[in-house]
Amino acid sequence: MIAFILLIWFVNKLLWGPVTNLLNDRQKRISEGLSAAEKGKKDLELAEKRAKEILLEAKHQCAEIINLAKKQATEMVEEAKGSAREVAEQIKAAGKAEIVQEVNRAREKLRKEIAAIAMLGATKVLRKEIDAKTHNQLLDDMARQI
Repeated sequence: MIAFILLIWFVNKLLWGPVTNLLNDRQKRISEGLSAAEKGKKDLELAEKRAKEILLEAKHQCAEIINLAKKQATEMVEEAKGSAREVAEQIKAAGKAEIVQEVNRAREKLRKEIAAIAMLGATKVLRKEIDAKTHNQLLDDMARQI
């Protein structure tokens, strides 16, 4: 019986203690590994959630940039249309002014031709030629009257 008690004490002291410590250490490492895995899983979920938020925010910013670009493009088109209208009005006004000048020149030329025809007719009626100075003076007077 003493040998059995010594054997139990020997196994308990030398074998059972280190095996128990070894099992306790292993259990502690496993629980630490599980808690680290759980923490990693939570961190991964937070990172995925944050990535989705960042992606959504980037999409919103992209949409805002596109809308702003469209608005600026529309403004540029409207500005170009306005400039084109102004240029067209200027060209139109210049054309009208040129037409008025041409009409005035044509009227003046027509007055001189009518005066010359009238003088020619008067000369034939009178059957005499008027000198050049008197002729020009009469033409100018008639042109002013017409």
